[in-house]
Order: sequence, then structure tokens, then C-alpha cells
Amino acid sequence: MRRSRVRRKGNRLVNIVLAVICVIWLIPTIGLLISSFRPAADILSTGWWTIFPHRDWQTVERIELPRETDLRQPIEVLGATYTDEELRAGVTVDGRRLIWENRRARIVSVQEKRWTTTLRFTLQNYETVLGGKQYKIALPDGSTKTEQGSGMGRSFWNTVAVAVPSTIIPVFIASFAAYAFAWLRFPGRRVMFVIIVALLVVPLQVALIPILRDYTVLGLNGTYFGIWLAHSAFGLPLITYFMYNAVRQIPRDLFESAFMDGASNFTTFSRLVLPLTVPSLASICIFQFLWVWNDYLVALIFLGSLPDVQVLSMNIAGLAGSRGNDWHLLTAAAFVSMLMPLAVFFTLQRYFVRGLMGGSVKG
Repeated sequence: MRRSRVRRKGNRLVNIVLAVICVIWLIPTIGLLISSFRPAADILSTGWWTIFPHRDWQTVERIELPRETDLRQPIEVLGATYTDEELRAGVTVDGRRLIWENRRARIVSVQEKRWTTTLRFTLQNYETVLGGKQYKIALPDGSTKTEQGSGMGRSFWNTVAVAVPSTIIPVFIASFAAYAFAWLRFPGRRVMFVIIVALLVVPLQVALIPILRDYTVLGLNGTYFGIWLAHSAFGLPLITYFMYNAVRQIPRDLFESAFMDGASNFTTFSRLVLPLTVPSLASICIFQFLWVWNDYLVALIFLGSLPDVQVLSMNIAGLAGSRGNDWHLLTAAAFVSMLMPLAVFFTLQRYFVRGLMGGSVKG
């Protein structure tokens, strides 16, 4: 009884901790999604949480001052005088706030605290980010400015063209290698496997310059084939080791039965090993895809930053550097970059936990 109580308390504590972690990760994601659909004027003036009911200043009256009003002198509003700095920051009088609505047009807004929501949404942020055309954006003061689209649509498809083959190729090769290391007998098997495991601790940065020189000689630099080879080579050690542990747990009796029935190694691999290791394959595909999708360094070195081949990570980095204050564009760009990894994860997530358990413990 005492052990069961302790176990229930432990499970409850674990669930609470996991719930807190989920909330901590979920709130910024929701804020990012909501902000990506809000107009630029709303993002620059209010937080994303204002879409929920809250008390805020609402304009109940507008006062038009004479056009010749000198802003360097005390300004008379509703029988009292204020400075230009006070009206810029907002002056509270008898529960009402006086603030410039349009300073150039000499319009003062009289506001009161009321329950409100900000439910203005738009797709213009995504149009600006994905397209390469010019768009007009409304600002909080009522003016507009013209912005050039970042052309992220092309970068998105470039990243897909890089990530999908760079995931399939090493997983396919590593699965064959894992089967060979786990169940075939050939000279140098243990030495080769130790070398592959040792490569896990070698930083990829030390290999970038030598490989880049070879790529330049072979004419592979700046090509998709070159980046596929680079990502495959850097991912093979981990994938091979992960799949080796998964394949090793398959009972030996199954292989002996297959060989007694006359099955070849390829038939055994395709008809027996692959179906039984689907959870592990799905798990390692998620890891490899996420690494390649979010990669910046390898793509910059072997693919380059030209618009024709630029990937999402480079496009977003350039966007953050040149337009770091345009939050309406950064939030939309960030969520565009999250769409494919989220789709891959939720498609394969039912295999995720089983695959991790299958590939993490040696049988």
C-alpha cells in the first residue's frame, strides 16, 4: 500500500512537471501563431494577448485642434493646458486619457478604460513573406509604407528539396549497414563498427574546409547533389548506431527461419527487418529531418546563399538582420519554417516513443 501511494505521488508529480513544460512551450507558440496573422499596426502597438477580453483604453471622442497650434507652446485641450511631451505619452484626467491620435493633423484622442478585444486578422504578413512583390503596410499612426516581399516561398521549396533526400538517403544506407553489422559475419566487422561509433564524437566543423576543397575540385559546390552527400555523410554515424541497436533486438529465430526457407539477405532485410523496425525508422527520420531542415552552417558552406538555392534558415537570418523591427514579418516567417517539421512530427509521432525505446537499448 505504501509503495503504491508513493508511486501514485511520483506519477502525479511527473505529470505536473510535464504539464508545466508543455504550457511553457505552448504559450510562445500560440503567441507566434496569433501574431503572424495580426496587422502590422496592431503588432507594433499591442501584444498578441489583446485578442482575449481585457480592459484597455478606448477612444470615445476626438478633438481637432487648430492647424496653426504651436507644439512648442502649452497646448489647450478641454480647458487645460499640456505640453507636447505629455500628450505624446498620454495624460490621465478624471479617469480619462488624452493622447495624440494624429500629431501632424493636430487630433487629440479622448480615451476611457473599457472591456475590449482586438480581433483584426490578415493574411498580408504571409503574402509579404512568401511573395517577392511589393506590399503596402498600415502603421499605427495611420500612414502606410511600401515593403518588398522576402521571397520565402522559393526558399521553402529549396529547403524541401534539400531535406527530403538528405533524410531518405542516409536512413536507407544506414539501415542496410545496421543489418550487416548486426547479423552478417565478414572480416573487419567489429573494427568498422567501432570506427563508425567513434565518428559520433568528431565535430562536423573540422571536416567542412577539407570537404569544401574537394567539392570545388569536383564541381559539386553549390549543387543539391553536393549538399545531399554532405548531410548524408554527417548523419550516417548516428543513424547507423541507432538502427544497429534496433535491428539487434530482433530475435535470431526469425532470421534462422527465413534463411531455412531460402530467403536471401535482401529479401530478409526488405520483408523482415524493415517492417519490424518501422518505429525506429520513423524516430530517426524525425531527428534527421529536423536537423537538416534547421541547418544553417552546412547549407551555407556547400550550397551558398544565392536566392536560387537559398534555404529557409538563411532567408530568416537575412530577414532578421535587415528587418529586425518588422515583427509582423518575423512571426510569419518563423511559423512558415515550423510548418513542415510539425507536419512530419505529427505524422510519425505515434511511432516516436516506441522507436526511441527500440533504438536506445541494446538487446
